[in-house]
Amino acid sequence: MIFLNKYNIFKKDVRDSIILKIFKKLVILRKKYNIEKEYVSFDKEMVSRAIFIGFFIAFIPMPMQMMFVFLVSPFVRFNIPIAFLICWITNPLTMPFIYYIEYSIGAYILGIEVVEDITFSIDTITSILKPLYYGAFVLSTSFGSLFYYLSRYFWK
Repeated sequence: MIFLNKYNIFKKDVRDSIILKIFKKLVILRKKYNIEKEYVSFDKEMVSRAIFIGFFIAFIPMPMQMMFVFLVSPFVRFNIPIAFLICWITNPLTMPFIYYIEYSIGAYILGIEVVEDITFSIDTITSILKPLYYGAFVLSTSFGSLFYYLSRYFWK
């Protein structure tokens, strides 16, 4: 099979593509470990759910987000590898910026003044947690819903 782009400049054999190799490995792993097909299927519904779950979990400040993806999977069927990838939006480099935005949104919703000078004490941490989680809930549901509907809309 030869894939030709619309300008016929590059020719590439589809069997050599990296994405196809990844899919083959997923199929092998699914058969080896007896994983249900829904958890690795790439249809419209499973990918859209994975996008929602991935964004929702990514924006919630908690440790071990990928473990939470596994804990949610028996209750909601979705593509686990895609949810894992999206979950890594909040990596150690992006976490401080995202959590500050969440804190600012939560403080705005609650009508609380944003704390500029943060000292690590029990009082400061407890005053930060409530607006942080309010903002996290707003940001995670809005991003999850937005990209869920966008993925369903643009699916071909």
